[in-house]
Amino acid sequence: MTDTTARDAGAAAPASPSGIRLHDVTVRYPNGTLGLRGVSLEIGAGEMVAVVGLSGSGKSTLIRTINGLVPVTSGVLEVGGVRVDTARGRELRRLRGDIGMVFQGFNLAGRTSVLNNVLVGRLAHTPVWRTLLGAYRSDDRRLAFEALERVGMLPRVWDRAAALSGGQQQRVAIARALAQQPRIVLADEPVASLDPPTAHGVMKDLQRINTELGITVLVNLHLLDLARTYGVRLIGMRAGEVVYDGPAADASDADFAGIYGRSLTAEDRLDA
Repeated sequence: MTDTTARDAGAAAPASPSGIRLHDVTVRYPNGTLGLRGVSLEIGAGEMVAVVGLSGSGKSTLIRTINGLVPVTSGVLEVGGVRVDTARGRELRRLRGDIGMVFQGFNLAGRTSVLNNVLVGRLAHTPVWRTLLGAYRSDDRRLAFEALERVGMLPRVWDRAAALSGGQQQRVAIARALAQQPRIVLADEPVASLDPPTAHGVMKDLQRINTELGITVLVNLHLLDLARTYGVRLIGMRAGEVVYDGPAADASDADFAGIYGRSLTAEDRLDA
């Protein structure tokens, strides 16, 4: 059976979570800016990790490097035991298919339905001809419906994405990531543009994905109360380096001040 025939036979089985390992990883952008400086981390399969730091600290570079969106300049990066830093072409696409991404800006197609947006999460597991014709399998649709139900958005399945509030759009984006049946979910400032009640709702969705499905979750935040409440492990970054790594609940205000490199302000807390 060919790869295409196998993929067309039905939706993939749920994948087990993946761990992440970085050894002395440096990322230097073409303009010379260092995004990561010799970062070494091991994140176990199924962990719930909050990554905190100010703008420019390297936390977004970390997530995008794990997903292969930003190339490693030097060092070793593995996801699920597979080298990301040396992956190219089909292997890199396969790795990305196992990693669900949730962005601050939602990245939805506003003119099409919520269902069609979530089905985008099946692209890595769908033959090209089905994607072009919109001829998704019944199993793909089932996964999309299940993902929407998990984040409370099933009643809006036929609505245009543009008709939703910001929080609802972010939940659809999370459902899209879940439809991939990912081994890891990476969320880059997913609540930065949301009001406090909605932000807590979205963070609870990510927390449930971790606790109920066992998926490894890394979420970038700059708000210390959210990091303490929803993170199990806290990684603090400043100037491209890891400056804190420990239990989130144990992180004190002094620890956060050390991560941020300045005194804390009301803007560092969502519920201030």
